[in-house]
Parts: sequence; C-alpha cells; structure tokens
Amino acid sequence: MRVGIAGGVALILMLAALVLGYSSLFTVYQTQQALVVRLGQPVRVVTEPGLNFKAPLIDNVIGIDKRILDLENPAQEVIASDQKRLVVDAFARYRIQEPLRFYQTVNTIQGANSQLSILLNAAIRRVLGEATLTHVVRDERSQLMARVREQLDKEAQVYGISVVDVRIRRADLPEQNSQAVYQRMQTERQREAAEFRAQGSQKSQEIRSKADRDVTVLVAEATSKSEQVRGEGDGERNRIFAEAFGKDVDFFTFYRSMQAYEAGMRHGDTRMVLSPDSEFFRYFVDPSGKAREGGRPLAAPAGSPLTPR
Repeated sequence: MRVGIAGGVALILMLAALVLGYSSLFTVYQTQQALVVRLGQPVRVVTEPGLNFKAPLIDNVIGIDKRILDLENPAQEVIASDQKRLVVDAFARYRIQEPLRFYQTVNTIQGANSQLSILLNAAIRRVLGEATLTHVVRDERSQLMARVREQLDKEAQVYGISVVDVRIRRADLPEQNSQAVYQRMQTERQREAAEFRAQGSQKSQEIRSKADRDVTVLVAEATSKSEQVRGEGDGERNRIFAEAFGKDVDFFTFYRSMQAYEAGMRHGDTRMVLSPDSEFFRYFVDPSGKAREGGRPLAAPAGSPLTPR
C-alpha cells in the first residue's frame, strides 16, 4: 500500500515538474520581440528569435510586433500659408523600437495608432501651414513630407516608436473650390490662346504684306527689264532688216514675201478674200516678183509677226 502511495506521489511530482518546466519555456518568432513581465512589472526584453526561459507561474510574456506597421490617417482639411484650403490624405509607416517604453506608454498597437494619428495631424498642419498651395501640390512635396516625418519621429520617441516614412497620398482643393479654380484656369488659358492667335494673325499679316510688296517690286522690275530688252531686240531687228535691205533689195523682198506666204497660209486656216491679181500673189504670177511694183518689198498681212514695228 505504501509503495502504491509513494508511486502516485512521485508521478504527481513528475507531472508537476513537467508542467513547470514547460511553462518556463517560451518561443520568440522572427516577426516578434518579447517583453517578460513579473507580477505586473517588466523584467527584460527579448529581441532575438528562438527559445527562451522565464520563471514559471510568476512571469508573463507579452509579444510585440517588430515589423513595420501601418498608420492610415483619415483625410483632413488644412489651410496653407496662402490661405488656400487643402484636403490632405496621408499615411505613415513606423516600427516599435523600444518595447518596454511602448508597453509603459501606449501598451497596444491600437493605442499607438491613436496617439500617432493625433501627432501626425498636428505635424501636417504645422508643416503645410507654412507652405503655399503650389509647394504642396508640385514644387516641394517631397521636402514637406520629410519635414513631417522628422517632426513625427521626434515626438513618437516618447512612446518607443520610430517613424520610418510619412507620405501624402493626396492633396487637393475641397470639392466646392475645385470647380471655381478649374473655371478660372480655363478662362486664363482661353485668354492666352486668344492673345496668341491675335499675335499670330498680326505676324501673318505682316509677312503677307511684305511678300505682296516684294512680289509687286519684283514684277515691276521684271516688266521694266523685259520692256528694255524687248526694245533693244526690236531696235537690233530693225537695224538688221535695214542692213539686209540695203545689201540686196530683191532677195530681201523675196524673203519677206515668202514669210508673208507662210504666215498667211497656215494649216487649217487658208481662207482669203483677195483679187487674183492682188499684189499679194505677185510671186505666183512672176517668180521674179517684178510684175507690178518694180521690186518693192511685199508687205505682210495685218496682224502678222512680219509686220514692221
């Protein structure tokens, strides 16, 4: 009987030892860091992953995430330095740097998000309140986000939190102002377009006027030159005719008559109303051409290119 009681007691003690031994072990994962609390008081922080020991029954282990956490901030209205209202939608990324201070101040991630949201709103209002609408929307957006991150990180150190990044997702005018701004921009662009068109029309008119003037001058000069050359050509032609007539009157008369026949009897247009004994046909009657006028040159028909000028 005594052996059975002793065996039962030993078994109970063994089970108790196993339970105590198991409860003294805990595992820290790669994505966590652990805070060991003894009777409500923090004892130590475990940041390295692996198997660790604690005092059974009196120690409690609180796991704290060591990954980068998200803080989604609701959109808020901010007044810029040029008195323009902006609807700013921003978010932040942070990491729990000091688990003990984090546990003592905000205790949970929900509490941290609540405090950081207040600090983020205040930092955005301070930084963007010193900038203009153009700086926020276009020129200095990255610099402004860096300033907000610096201020938020400095204030978040109290809670054992390190702010990794702050980004402005959207910074727009309120809906009631957007349409008015759009209409003002549209009017300004239309005014600039009308001004450019007027300048272009004026420039084109100047170019067209200059071109017309240059054409008129060129045509006048060309006409004057052509008349001068034509006059010189006519004078030279008359001189050559006069010399030819003086050297051989009969041949010149015959040559001019042949030219008159060629000009007057063109193909498809040979109808003439003349007397058969007309002077025009003198070389048909007499090859020497001396039938009537005694060798006087035969004149070409009116309008003929052979008519002397």
